[in-house]
Amino acid sequence: MQMIADRVIKLIDDLEPEGDLSTKVERLVESELTRRLIRYQLVDRQLSRKYGMSFHEFEENRIVEKEGYSFEVESDFWDWEMAWDGMETVQNMIETLKEAAHDR
Repeated sequence: MQMIADRVIKLIDDLEPEGDLSTKVERLVESELTRRLIRYQLVDRQLSRKYGMSFHEFEENRIVEKEGYSFEVESDFWDWEMAWDGMETVQNMIETLKEAAHDR
């Protein structure tokens, strides 16, 4: 029983022509994780610029409360928190991937 469909293997080969299937998939996963990390970092930079402070300062200064729990500020808070959580999660995943590659 084949785990990956032939059409998917063909696409993987087109995207990553060098190496065995495992190495190709690893590189694709690392690329996707890097793309996600960059997206989260972009959200962090945009909101840092918008509010003139870091996420931690935003929380410590209770900006959501000071702005009267406006929809925009609360929405920004949740987006920012998700970006920070995402950055941490993805960085851990990238580190795990790199450790596994190093151990081989």
